Amino acid sequence: MARAPKKINYSEADLIDLFNLDRIADKQTPEMARWLAAPTAQLNVGEQYNFDRILPLAIKNIDSWNEEELKMMFISQILPIGAFVPNGRYNTYYEKTVSGVVETIPLTTKTDFMIAKGVFSKPKNPYFHFQEYKPSKPTGDSMAQLLEAFLIAQETNKNGKPLYGIEIVGANWRFVTFKDRTYCISKQFDSTDKDDLLEIIAILRHFVHILETELLDDI
Repeated sequence: MARAPKKINYSEADLIDLFNLDRIADKQTPEMARWLAAPTAQLNVGEQYNFDRILPLAIKNIDSWNEEELKMMFISQILPIGAFVPNGRYNTYYEKTVSGVVETIPLTTKTDFMIAKGVFSKPKNPYFHFQEYKPSKPTGDSMAQLLEAFLIAQETNKNGKPLYGIEIVGANWRFVTFKDRTYCISKQFDSTDKDDLLEIIAILRHFVHILETELLDDI
């Protein structure tokens, strides 16, 4: 039996060079500007209770959490407040390996969290990815892995629509959009800061609005 080719661990610079990507971090593309222009998040009683419970926990512990603790103790608590839950028109997926061939180059990466259309455990059309690592000690090039996921999703979807994602390293969140061969990186948000965390939740909710009104094929 033929052995599968060894996966290449590309860096962000490698992918920029291989696919002629344009990196924008000093201004906002139209997609990023619209995404970040999110209405202020209003929390209901239950959401406010969870917010008030997890924020002090993160402030105290986030620098010592490993990757799994960061996921379970914090990120998994934020996503439902941000309305990131399956609703029948799309599903949420965790720890999924995605692969594809882009411009004759095979790419494979693991996405820590993904929103996609799909059937049961099989994602079909990805719309959103995020990569995250333990605080201040990333075990790889998280932006490169996010870019690989974007390139694979773009090749899979073939619809010309933008893709969205987040890079999380410890307390720090950066939102990322990807359209054509251009990706835009937002400023950094500190999830242990109350105002920043509320803004993160607002931006997550605004993505769901963009997804349901613009990205899904069944609208």
